[in-house]
Amino acid sequence: MLSNPSARTSALPLTVGFDLDMTLIDSRPGIRATYQALSAETGTYIDADLAVTRLGPPLELELAEWFPAERIPAMGDRYRAIYPAHAIEPSTAMAGAADAVAAVQRLGGRAIVVTAKHEPNAKLHLAHLGIEPDAVIGWLWAEAKAEALREHGASVYVGDHTGDVRGARTAGAFSVAVPTGPIGADELRAAGADVILTDLTEFPGWLADYVAEPAARP
Repeated sequence: MLSNPSARTSALPLTVGFDLDMTLIDSRPGIRATYQALSAETGTYIDADLAVTRLGPPLELELAEWFPAERIPAMGDRYRAIYPAHAIEPSTAMAGAADAVAAVQRLGGRAIVVTAKHEPNAKLHLAHLGIEPDAVIGWLWAEAKAEALREHGASVYVGDHTGDVRGARTAGAFSVAVPTGPIGADELRAAGADVILTDLTEFPGWLADYVAEPAARP
């Protein structure tokens, strides 16, 4: 391992992408509260505790479990409108999240967040928690995340869902998975993750090895 890994990143520009929900932040308390508020406002039953066990895919897929198709666009708009009032304050950072982002930047790289979440709300979460990526790109899920990863030249993508693995592989990026969301390590590995970390506290050490060893690159 190189004693100064940043020397290699100066020669090989490094951009690392991160998912948001259940990768960088535990948004379950806030999302639960938002679903409960939407349920109370509309008079439509939503099992908020069940909904937060299925985080990852776009909001509209979950809303389809509770609302008829013709109401989903309006309910999505309303959910996103009330989200800041209910979801930002109770949501917390995942263990090691801020340091994982900072680890990329300490090595002279760029850290970006690519998420299926409404981009303005994603930015509110990160600002509230003091996590400072170089860019935030929202409204992208699974394979569609490859659009942003390619545009920003990301060589690594970190996520907790099989959709994140698919996005990384579609982009030709190294897939780093953390089983901190609804998907276990075995399923993430079977989906094609290149490496499984227990959580983001292990990421800075892994990243130092990654930038120091050319053979680790895809």
